[in-house]
Amino acid sequence: MSDSLDVTGERIRTIVERIEHIEEEIKALNEGKKEIFAEAKGEGYDVKVIKEIIRLRKQDKDERDEHETLLDLYLRAMDSSEPEQSKAA
Repeated sequence: MSDSLDVTGERIRTIVERIEHIEEEIKALNEGKKEIFAEAKGEGYDVKVIKEIIRLRKQDKDERDEHETLLDLYLRAMDSSEPEQSKAA
């Protein structure tokens, strides 16, 4: 029984160490991403817009088109139902 626990313990240790290594890599990559955003901001770029571009590029064309269509539809619906008082303001 002790041998199987040793093997299991070693396997668990290996798995945990691999995950910890990946978490360190992710932390370093996130730090690099943070530096790039700071660089972009320092050059006058709007970081929110850059993040939006990245989000949009992750979507496929059909998904992006559907999102844009719905956004346009919702905005037009809001504009058409806006009370006359707030339009005059």
